[in-house]
Amino acid sequence: MAEKVRLVEENEFLRQRMDSETAAHGIVGSSAKIQDVLRMVARLKDTRTPVLIYGESGTGKELVARAMHFRGAFSGRPFVAVDCGSLVPTLIESELFGYEKGAFTGALKSKQGLFQAADGGTIFLDEVGELPLELQAKLLRVLQEKEVRPVGSNQRIKVDVRVIAATNRDLEAAYKNGTFRKDLYFRLNVVTLYVPALRDRKEDLPALFDAFLAESARANGRKPLKLSYEAMALMCSYDYPGNVRELENCVERAVALGNGQIIDLGDLPPAIASGATAGGMLPPPERPTVLDPDLAATHAVADSPRVPVSTTDLEDIERATIQRVFEQVHGDKALAGRMLGISRATLYRKLKRYNIGMGASEPGASSHTLQ
Repeated sequence: MAEKVRLVEENEFLRQRMDSETAAHGIVGSSAKIQDVLRMVARLKDTRTPVLIYGESGTGKELVARAMHFRGAFSGRPFVAVDCGSLVPTLIESELFGYEKGAFTGALKSKQGLFQAADGGTIFLDEVGELPLELQAKLLRVLQEKEVRPVGSNQRIKVDVRVIAATNRDLEAAYKNGTFRKDLYFRLNVVTLYVPALRDRKEDLPALFDAFLAESARANGRKPLKLSYEAMALMCSYDYPGNVRELENCVERAVALGNGQIIDLGDLPPAIASGATAGGMLPPPERPTVLDPDLAATHAVADSPRVPVSTTDLEDIERATIQRVFEQVHGDKALAGRMLGISRATLYRKLKRYNIGMGASEPGASSHTLQ
């Protein structure tokens, strides 16, 4: 029994420590997939091994790179992020490696390149697959020889940097079709780290909502708004092709358009709001209306006119709402409870009362805690 208590306490300590570290670097989530990412970060944070981060646009690849840098032995050293896709092609070389005074028109004085700025620390090459082939060859030489030659100079300057690269492209396919150098691919791809798309870790959505709502509140100097559970259910059913970046923009938009008390369906972007009647979903009630006091406490809409509704109508609305959320999460009771904002005990009571999914299992339930 004592051993069990010790393990429980240790697990709670580790979970709290992970939550604290995660929040500090902007990576939010307790799903199995994001925990896999964080475990890889923990293993790589003190190494000089090149890392290639894969992931769709907006998944947070730079956040992962920053966590890898700032959580380990490199935390007190420079971290330089380079968006390879946004660099002007004719200036990429001078930006990365620097230039001497008079090297080209407008070079009125010598300038240090980004590799030199990152000396002793980490350089993060975001969207490295966008580099032109000519620059790929020069980057490879820098990685092999650990030195740069500024544009217009005959001198080579030693640099000692750890390289973390990221891409949303399939670089293996790119080198096979000749658009990316094979030797550079293998130089960068010593360790591969995959950042999952948001649609593949939807159990993290409630925590992300809370994080972005709290961030918005801090920025505006006010208390965080709440999501009605109809709005939360709809936002949880959306696939976010723009991933976490799109979700953050959606929350920011909803806060700006909301009534200052609660975010409801009318405050959501059209791409999400259109899902209210798409895909066979039941249209939500015009205002959040629930019977249970545990539910009602978090979804009351201030100053909205009261419309007389019979008890039967209220039960139908509540049953339809719970049924819709339960179907959207494919029977995951833990996630359904978080989306609805109620305790698991309350959810079980409601499911039993309305005979909803009583024979369903709880897929993915184990992924809600850090084992």
